Amino acid sequence: MIVFAGIVLLLNAVYNVIVWPRFWTRVTKDPRARDEQGRPTAFSRVHAVLIGIALLIAVVSAIAGVLVLVT
Repeated sequence: MIVFAGIVLLLNAVYNVIVWPRFWTRVTKDPRARDEQGRPTAFSRVHAVLIGIALLIAVVSAIAGVLVLVT
């Protein structure tokens, strides 16, 4: 069961690292991401925070997964 948990944590990390950066490219191309002066809008900032948190969780999951599998 511990090996399964480690694998699930690593799969979670890989999934997040693959999916969220690709989503960010879609967010930046969205017309709601910039105002008339070209500054980032709340839409862009909120998505940046959410994606940043998802990538942080991916890093934590990867570290936890490696630690579970090594110990």
